Amino acid sequence: MAAAVSTTAIADDLRKLFEILPDAIRVPLEQHSLRDQLIEVVMDLGRRPEARFPSQADYLLETPVSRTDLQHCIDRVGHFSGDNRAGIEQTLHRISAMRNRTGDIIGLTCRVGRAVFGTIGMIRDLVETGQSILMLGRPGVGKTTALREIARVLADDLQKRVVIIDTSNEIAGDGDIPHPAIGRARRMQVARPELQHQVMIEAVENHMPEVIVIDEIGTELEALAARTIAERGVQLVGTAHGNRIENLMKNPTLSDLVGGIQSVTLGDEEARRRGSQKTVLERKAPPTFAIAVEMLERQRWVVHEQVADSVDSLLRGRQPHPQIRTVSETGKVVITHELSSLPATESLPAQTQQRGTWASGGWRTSGQMLPLSQKPHLVPPRSPRAEPLGSHPRGVMEEPSFEQMLQESFYQMERLEQPSHGSFNGSEGLGLAPKEGMPLHLYPYAVSRHQIDQVIQTLQLPLVLTKDMDSADVILALRSHVKSHAKLRQLAKNRQLPIHTLKANTIPQIVRALRRLLNLDDPQMPDGEDVGLFMKGDSEDEMEALEEARLAVEQIVIPKGQPVELLPRSASIRKMQHELVEHYHLESRSFGDEPNRRLRIYPA
Repeated sequence: MAAAVSTTAIADDLRKLFEILPDAIRVPLEQHSLRDQLIEVVMDLGRRPEARFPSQADYLLETPVSRTDLQHCIDRVGHFSGDNRAGIEQTLHRISAMRNRTGDIIGLTCRVGRAVFGTIGMIRDLVETGQSILMLGRPGVGKTTALREIARVLADDLQKRVVIIDTSNEIAGDGDIPHPAIGRARRMQVARPELQHQVMIEAVENHMPEVIVIDEIGTELEALAARTIAERGVQLVGTAHGNRIENLMKNPTLSDLVGGIQSVTLGDEEARRRGSQKTVLERKAPPTFAIAVEMLERQRWVVHEQVADSVDSLLRGRQPHPQIRTVSETGKVVITHELSSLPATESLPAQTQQRGTWASGGWRTSGQMLPLSQKPHLVPPRSPRAEPLGSHPRGVMEEPSFEQMLQESFYQMERLEQPSHGSFNGSEGLGLAPKEGMPLHLYPYAVSRHQIDQVIQTLQLPLVLTKDMDSADVILALRSHVKSHAKLRQLAKNRQLPIHTLKANTIPQIVRALRRLLNLDDPQMPDGEDVGLFMKGDSEDEMEALEEARLAVEQIVIPKGQPVELLPRSASIRKMQHELVEHYHLESRSFGDEPNRRLRIYPA
């Protein structure tokens, strides 16, 4: 998708900035070949003056800056406010001061302010919707420049009553008369930076604006004032420091701008339905800003058209699908969508790299048998907080802290939906007819999601777990729960979903149920024998021993980092337990004398 962008025009008033500089610094700067690309001039006492450009920084003199040079500049600029910033009247340039411990100025940063017309062509359609817009980005990426242009477009082109809250005089310049770059928009100056939130409320109460423009929302009081303004029906356009929307979610001071985050305790039934812990993170309120724009680069912006949906997705461990807007060489706006990708710390499941089936004694792929020592790692260790309700029959897990839950939300991506491999067809047993190459969507009820996921990954079954019953093809539930929950049976009947039941919430029962569900039962294979590593044993003792080892790993060793000793077992059963522990990338050793020789599992 592409749209036209208006021609960009620049007004920088460089001459007025050069006039405040000492002649020894001004002359080489005026003669510099990159003068028109100047970003700022840095003058520190006792150091050489430096001119900074987008791609380089050059010294202007060999002699260091003196106090006389600094005073020459100070005398020609406006008053330095509480945030140590001053300006040049009727320009957009900003002069920032560094002071020593006694309050004397020992350094100046003379930053060039440019009025760039046509910069918001990439998001003009969003500006015209009347929704509140939040601009995010690192310092120097152009947030204030875009804010100034948005104010002008809203006031001049859309004929709206616009009031700018100009704390540092960066948007409309220094002096009593605002810079022409803001058009017909009005400007309210702020006496001290800590009073910005009061001026925001005063603007709404006294001047009847349709739009409020705010630069650098940085305190909790300013975030609360922004919400108050938004609740009164006034359109907000503001900026905040932070590269991505995730930065605001993790920032307790500014998280309210995107709705805020709170910890919620779910009921037992709701937790089972979601397949999550009882304590989850949710958005607290509607976002103050309906639209968020991440200014990654000057010509590459990421747009979240629905901030609420993006925040909800991130809290559930899913990546949102924002727009990416760039400007082509021909001046057109190109709009694409960002696809979900796994974080750098994770990789695709191993089964996407090597497919096959387990057989007794090894992994069979492409017609050859690999010994267990060379088996692929299909079941990575799982985060203890991700263990679903009902999977801990003994003991109680510690609830994670709010900060841990928030941090892990961004890395707990839902498992990618992989196309099925092999000729699986569950339509005969289910009355379903899934499309060729597409997996069945399974809705678990009162069954451990992670045990099901372990079986699906290990056995390469064409199934995808879903938390939404409306998108499910089949329901897998505990028999005891189905009997006592008439509501579940009624919902399944209304949606025409078949319900498959199992007696117990154990891996052997889940394996049998999923194989029956997909019509994969082999008449030549005895019931209870399966291709999974966890099902290699064909006796109750072997199954019990493997289940004991699995519970020890998942309930104690991984989440608590403590070693565990298992019950005494025979040599053949201990060997199976060793192989299962290796599956979790953990170490185990046998110790003791027969018949009391047993396994000890160590944390990573």
